[in-house]
Amino acid sequence: MKKFNNLNLETRSMKGATKQAGFFHLPNDHIVKTIGVATLLCLVCSIIVSGAATLLKPTQVANALLDKKNNILAVSGISLEGKTVDQAFEQIDSLVIDIATGAVTDAVDATTFDQRKASKDAEYRVELSDDQDIAQIGGLSKYANVYLVKNQGAIDKIILPVKGYGLWGTMYGFIALEGDANTVSGITFYEHKETPGLGGEIENKKWQSSWVGKKVNDASGEPILQLIKGTVVAGTPQADYKIDGLAGATLTSNGVTNLVQFWLGENGFGPYLDKVRGQQNQASISMKTNVQERG
Repeated sequence: MKKFNNLNLETRSMKGATKQAGFFHLPNDHIVKTIGVATLLCLVCSIIVSGAATLLKPTQVANALLDKKNNILAVSGISLEGKTVDQAFEQIDSLVIDIATGAVTDAVDATTFDQRKASKDAEYRVELSDDQDIAQIGGLSKYANVYLVKNQGAIDKIILPVKGYGLWGTMYGFIALEGDANTVSGITFYEHKETPGLGGEIENKKWQSSWVGKKVNDASGEPILQLIKGTVVAGTPQADYKIDGLAGATLTSNGVTNLVQFWLGENGFGPYLDKVRGQQNQASISMKTNVQERG
């Protein structure tokens, strides 16, 4: 009987010891407890971060769209005075073109289509050969965004998204052309990885203003606008087609030249710009004919 009681006591002691040896009763410096707490903490944090990302996604998308509109408005020259961004953006027509033909298309919704995102989507992406890819972007979307500012129904400004590789990464921006589709009215870069004070000067407003009035295509229709080493001065040959280079940033300067010549050339927006120029010429001929008939 005594042995039986001792056995019961030992059993209860073992059960108590087991309880005492549970996870939360382990010493704080025990390896099992350390790993367990770390795992639990990571799990809780991941749930919090995932939930926050999901909740904030609509706000992030809205902010990205607002920033995009701001950049388009800035390069278009439209004033925000007394207006919200959305109100000012009502003056801009959004359309999507087929990059290969230059024809306006309704294959996608022009108000929601994201050319940058589409360029990474196998459904829309078109690969470029090494000879074509002077901007070093690898490929582009078969559809592209175009933004127009009109005056009494006629095209006043054409805003085009552009991108190309600089020294450290891809530069993203917008270039605006006058209604003749050959004269620059503005340029802006809103995202890049270039060196501050050197290639990062592509954000410099004074430098950007030097683009205004420059010509894109030569007499043969080829885009030859380019950055040069040094400064464009009186007497510089073909000064209308040249922009001051970025001091100490040769590779960034070359990258800007390449992206402009690519996107305004035959593999970029060239086919669309040719159509616009053709329409402008036809309108000019019609106007002259009407004047002559009235005379």
